[in-house]
Amino acid sequence: MKLSTIAASLALAASVVSLPAHAWQQETHRRIVLDAVNYMKANPGTTNYNKLLAAVTRAGYTMDQFAAALGQGAYDVDDFADTYICGATTGNCQLAPVWGAGASIVKYTSYWHFQNHTSGSDVHGNPFGGYNYAKLAVAGDIDNMAASWLYGDYLDDGAGGLKGWFGDGSKYNAYGITEAHYRLGGYSTNAMYADFESAPFQPIDNLGQYWFSQFLAQPTAQSLGFVLHTTDLLQPHHTWTTSAHDHAGWEQWVYDYYDSEHLNDSALVAAAMADFTPVAPTGTDIRPLLTQGGTYSYANGGIVLSSTDYGDRVVVARKMIPHSIAMVVHVLNRAAERMAI
Repeated sequence: MKLSTIAASLALAASVVSLPAHAWQQETHRRIVLDAVNYMKANPGTTNYNKLLAAVTRAGYTMDQFAAALGQGAYDVDDFADTYICGATTGNCQLAPVWGAGASIVKYTSYWHFQNHTSGSDVHGNPFGGYNYAKLAVAGDIDNMAASWLYGDYLDDGAGGLKGWFGDGSKYNAYGITEAHYRLGGYSTNAMYADFESAPFQPIDNLGQYWFSQFLAQPTAQSLGFVLHTTDLLQPHHTWTTSAHDHAGWEQWVYDYYDSEHLNDSALVAAAMADFTPVAPTGTDIRPLLTQGGTYSYANGGIVLSSTDYGDRVVVARKMIPHSIAMVVHVLNRAAERMAI
């Protein structure tokens, strides 16, 4: 078995337009994964830690090295250079808005990181859709301004496909590669992505399932780490589906108070484990598990979209982070079965 590794807001005119934040901050993603591995280590009788350790040791790695690789994979998904949006007039395609060049900003890949529990099924056939401005129940200022700025802009679908009035500046076939990866047998056409303001982005559980299928085919720490970015489903803004409503401020708060508020408390994680139906030892589709996480955050975390009260945030964070860790443990329990082969 090969184990490999790989190495907010955006403002225009003094914060007039912003793009979605990184869901949980990248370091929070990393921390959730590390805490999940530590939970398994402390609870070998109720997790597949021993199977995981045996596989990792057999491959010549320490568990600390493996956990670090997983955490890095979960961190790296926000940095994917896999989604270009092109100007309706110019046809010029960009990974992120041109005014953010050279800055630490959120890329358009973030639009694949939602699961909309306010709207139900989508045109692709998913039980819950992803980000689609036309179907946002709680769109806020950032959503509205981004849709206005990107009005009529389209997802890059390769040379010879959709184009702007003055040409086709394709740089990466995001429709034929990224969207196709996350389509998973559903129905899509490039015309669905011809106008940003009504584009039905695939939900994040499909992203997780795609990378889990890659892991099953050839287990690597990198692909498994990519799967674990799906803890975004426990960030309520990503299931209520909005880039606004203090999206970035909430994520920063969670990062800042992760330790002092003991958000990774092992007793809370143990209780959260029971809120998920485990993946079968031979299961190949983890989307039901992931959707359970999304359903939980939608039902229990909505207050952080309207309140910045410290007490409200503590209550929600002490639900969402333990459930994030527990969801990772459930995925790793299943992964350990594959790695033990």
